Amino acid sequence: MRTFAIGDLQGCSGDWNTLLDSLDFDVNRDRLWLVGDLVARGPDSLACLRQAHTLRERLVTVLGNHDLHLLALAAGVSPKSPGDLAPILSAADSEMLLDWVRRQPLLHHDPDRNMLLVHAGLPPQWSVDDALEEADRVQTALRGSRFAELLAAMYGDAPDRWRPGLSGMDRLRFAINCFTRLRYCGPRGRLRLQHKMPPDQAPDGAMPWFATPGRRSTATTVVFGHWSTLGQVHWPEHNVYGLDTGCVWGGALTALDVDSRHLYQQRCQCHQTP
Repeated sequence: MRTFAIGDLQGCSGDWNTLLDSLDFDVNRDRLWLVGDLVARGPDSLACLRQAHTLRERLVTVLGNHDLHLLALAAGVSPKSPGDLAPILSAADSEMLLDWVRRQPLLHHDPDRNMLLVHAGLPPQWSVDDALEEADRVQTALRGSRFAELLAAMYGDAPDRWRPGLSGMDRLRFAINCFTRLRYCGPRGRLRLQHKMPPDQAPDGAMPWFATPGRRSTATTVVFGHWSTLGQVHWPEHNVYGLDTGCVWGGALTALDVDSRHLYQQRCQCHQTP
């Protein structure tokens, strides 16, 4: 049995299947970890979602920002229009698919491999146990009967720094922003959520979340996505793998064999112009 972690699909169903074929993926033997953002921007988000649901017994996926946005649209609490996600919302199997998405985790921990799977990142103040606790807090709210309130309140950049005393929606929003939007931190571990450029173009005082001095999760390998401009997949000095290599932008879809640590890439068509 092999386990492959795969970067952001973003609706690129054809590229995903081409990669699986090149890996000789065996649905009866192998497993998949997906870093989130199954949907949005690509040509067939509905096909990606349906395929992930079909493979659900062989697959782990964490939620990305676009996956949460899809849930907010379905709940009628998003400030944005459906755009290319409209086919999912109008599909005959929409309710089943969206219910499945809502029950997926924000964080996957494999203690035997000493690995974490997350869409975006972790703040430097959190240990692995802290991250698991905060993920469970968000997941419990998302799976509860008042999930629409959480989805309505998740939009926004504040608070931008962790404090153990955070409570209510502020605490949940901070965790969601870390798990699904984080790229840079500033001084004292403040989140810098508006910056998307590669590290060599970082604004003054900002550094990649995984390079923040004193990060408490460095002993555990973190596999993440979300950052298509990162420019490098493996950062061994920080014990991380960033698997978003810009498939939807005409880059590549990247897979990591989580046991051998071998990387595979499938060049992709350009579905969106950066």
